[in-house]
Amino acid sequence: MNVRRNAAALAAIGVLAAAAPAVAAGPSPSPKVPVPSGLYGKSDPTYDGVWRQSLALTALHTLGYRPAAGAVDWLTGQQCANGAFAAFRADPAKACDAKTTVDTNSTAAAVQALHAVGGHDAAVTKAVGWLKSAQNTDGGWGYNPGSPSDANSTSVVIGALAATGADPAHVEKSGKSPYDALAGWSIPCDQDGGGALAYQPDKKGKLAANADATAAGVLGALGKGFVAEEGKPPAQDACAGTGHPTPAQVADNGGAYLSAAVAGSGHLTSTLPGAENQPDYGNTADTVVALAADGRTEPAKKAYAWLEKHAGPWATQTGPAAYAQLILAAHAVGAQPGDFGGTSLVTSLAALGPAPVVAGHTENRTKAADGGSHAGVWWSVGICLVAGIGIGFLLSTRKKQQS
Repeated sequence: MNVRRNAAALAAIGVLAAAAPAVAAGPSPSPKVPVPSGLYGKSDPTYDGVWRQSLALTALHTLGYRPAAGAVDWLTGQQCANGAFAAFRADPAKACDAKTTVDTNSTAAAVQALHAVGGHDAAVTKAVGWLKSAQNTDGGWGYNPGSPSDANSTSVVIGALAATGADPAHVEKSGKSPYDALAGWSIPCDQDGGGALAYQPDKKGKLAANADATAAGVLGALGKGFVAEEGKPPAQDACAGTGHPTPAQVADNGGAYLSAAVAGSGHLTSTLPGAENQPDYGNTADTVVALAADGRTEPAKKAYAWLEKHAGPWATQTGPAAYAQLILAAHAVGAQPGDFGGTSLVTSLAALGPAPVVAGHTENRTKAADGGSHAGVWWSVGICLVAGIGIGFLLSTRKKQQS
């Protein structure tokens, strides 16, 4: 779930952003386009404006906040008349045309965010309709309409469909559902990288294990979106099964691969050409969510503990999407995002855009807290701080001592 970018920009920029080493963030370069009011983050939004906004709104809502109206309005204003979203439209007053590069990832992310915050059913319905129209004959989706399907794009669209109540298994093109596409990218257990998912086949049809695609694919196969909680333990710890795997087998086999990948160091590693191996913070955060959703609690918590010790500088450098990823990882394992290695992820994210406000639906969260739910604890602590400090958004307290 790293920042989605168009194919040309991904090669030049996306890999560096995903694998950036943990260093103190210096002054950000001046954006190529003005950063509009309502948008989270101050960096150039050309390639990730809708994506990072959607993640930020989803993460804040997950913690019980109501995002500021200006932040939601900015996102809805990015939608084209046909329902699709581009990565960023500098002039939303100008109608979309054939030159507007819309994409499935931005659209599916916006669907998840707008459905979560509520009150935008018409926009969500139009976006889902556009996504269905962009489905490929193999049942999956590519980044842009008409481009070859890939595991990441297909999975984020599954998340959007599931979030709105649609059954992805019944969203078909030429008799194929997105689960058929994911099964086609699942590497057989007896092959190198068995259990993992490939991003997409190479020109010869060969599948190569890809950790980012695997984390996305596990969530997709489980019918989950950005927000996931601890699932039931898998049927087996190791890769198992032959032939065309079921969605459950795709998820469990992918989970087994990811579990083994973080077993030693607690994190995934990204290798850049000509550079030494580096920790991959963003994909490790996504892996935490995928492992938790697949019921692999221990490796999920181990990877989260590593992030808590090491990922703070990366999030500072990367911005709102990174903070949102870490908040969603904390939610998945039941951790406290108000004390992430001595830093509040909530405060850090809220400081990058319009301040969220207290949501009104607290009863269920409070009741859940009585049974040990971390969500209710975040809510209660936040209410106390709002009353004491008088700022417009919730803050989570730091623990008196770091664990």
